[in-house]
Amino acid sequence: MTRTAPLRRAALAAGACTALTAALLGAASGAQGAPAPAAAPDISVANVKAHLGELQSIADANGGNRAHGEAGYKASIDYLKAKLDAAGFTTAVQEFDYNGATGYNLVADWPGGSADDVVMSGAHLDSVGDGPGINDNGSGSAGILEVALAVAKADLKPTKHLRFGWWGAEEFGMIGSQHYVDKLSTGDRSKIGGYLNFDMIGSPNPGYFVYDDDPAIEKTFKDWYAAKDIKTEIETEGDGRSDHASFKNAGIPVGGLFSGADYKKTQEQADKWGGKAGEAFDPCYHASCDTTANIDDKALDTNSDAIADAVWQLSS
Repeated sequence: MTRTAPLRRAALAAGACTALTAALLGAASGAQGAPAPAAAPDISVANVKAHLGELQSIADANGGNRAHGEAGYKASIDYLKAKLDAAGFTTAVQEFDYNGATGYNLVADWPGGSADDVVMSGAHLDSVGDGPGINDNGSGSAGILEVALAVAKADLKPTKHLRFGWWGAEEFGMIGSQHYVDKLSTGDRSKIGGYLNFDMIGSPNPGYFVYDDDPAIEKTFKDWYAAKDIKTEIETEGDGRSDHASFKNAGIPVGGLFSGADYKKTQEQADKWGGKAGEAFDPCYHASCDTTANIDDKALDTNSDAIADAVWQLSS
């Protein structure tokens, strides 16, 4: 997650918002008697952690980071692309230039589903220069990678088209995701019915925060956590500081999850979620200690499962 970024609010007309909400969840009229969406699989936290281990090894072999313009970032792209290609996704690497260096986005499309109705999930893949970026944002990147691989393993046949994206140079101000959105035609932008963002989902002193930008997406996540008896809060710390801002500013409905960065957990939050009050959700935020040791397995597991459920539900 980038530390600071300008926030520009995109105004959506009430009618458009209502239509998009209906499109994501399915119109109530005529829905009675329709088969329920298939249940999402349990996402193996061991598999997600294995991806994090690979990202750590990549950083270790490339100067201790996976930052924009550094060899560790391109190696991270290559690792994910190989996994997705082998699973049957159609992948594309999009290049852009920033600050005198070439940046890369990776976009993966699952075959099938309506090309006019896209559900997209994304995460930034780059770290800061000071560390390997395993929670920020290896966690979100690895989480959606494993969800994408679960889609392939299930040979999911969604009604809507599924797309996944990993963004470069987020730590410089959402550069990669903004480049992606800017390159979309007006028509292609209108086909994205929802963008789900996952930036830090395994913080070591975690909270459970849900974006409140789009009502349909927010409800999908909150209902899942409520069914697990996990209390959530509205996400405010990262508002405008991650890649969902690029999509939101273009009028695309957005949502997502977050486990906390450098804000301190209150006593009330500690009573609700456990952990340590008065300490940051991630004491290693943007630091060299953001390694594989800087992950809460339960939060990583829970949030990865929540991502899978949203992907299954919203694409049905």
